[in-house]
Amino acid sequence: MANSVGFTKMHGAGNDYIYVNAGEYMPDDPGALSIRWSDRHTGIGADGLVLVGRSDVADFSMRIFNADGSEAMMCGNACRCIGRYVYEKGLTDKTVIALETLSGVRELRLDVRGGRVNEVTVDMGVPEVLDAGLAVDAGGVTYRGVAVSVGNPHFVLFVDDAEGAEIKKIGPLLERHELFPDRTNVEFVEAVSRHEVRMRVWERGSGITMACGTGACASVTAGVVRGVTDRRVKVGMDGGSLTVEWDEASGHVFMTGGATLVFEGEIDI
Repeated sequence: MANSVGFTKMHGAGNDYIYVNAGEYMPDDPGALSIRWSDRHTGIGADGLVLVGRSDVADFSMRIFNADGSEAMMCGNACRCIGRYVYEKGLTDKTVIALETLSGVRELRLDVRGGRVNEVTVDMGVPEVLDAGLAVDAGGVTYRGVAVSVGNPHFVLFVDDAEGAEIKKIGPLLERHELFPDRTNVEFVEAVSRHEVRMRVWERGSGITMACGTGACASVTAGVVRGVTDRRVKVGMDGGSLTVEWDEASGHVFMTGGATLVFEGEIDI
């Protein structure tokens, strides 16, 4: 076995992960490796680890491990980054890519300009509204939000001021609440207009992150259900913005945004 492995650090709207070609290196314990590498003081620093592999049912596969070592079902920002990763590394020349995730196969549509991937649109599938008015009692307060699944669980709270939301206090209480046996992501969403929202997020397994692609999709779904947004919305997050559209005809949610290469290197294993 080699003593070091190559990696690529990328981010989508500030949601950063470490990407490794699983065809070249497949760790025995990716969860433990994600904990070590994700540490922002002693490791590479990231929200988690993404393994990009081959697939029997799609063009590529994705496995994603959070900074706490838990395995995630789905990540929209990581999907976009994988689109750029496989295209610019010459692993494919396709601009429409099928990606296998634990939540099913997702289609990536690449906007390529001058040999570089400018943006990626991800077909996130059909969201499932589990409860449009779920009341959760936590810490002596009742929080009423929308429970949505976009391949992974979300609890969307509409707030008057996303900047002032007590995410560090409320996020952990709701993530591990007994009503969410598999834990949940928590979004704090301020409706700026019918076409724009400001979202901040507490991610399951990672805490506060700069962005969450599935969270953006869940927020727009919740906005439509609650009647506070239209179906095509700009979602502004701490790390940047995404465009999310819940297509009425197909029922699918489409998420569009960039994928940024931060740096590449090798790390001892």
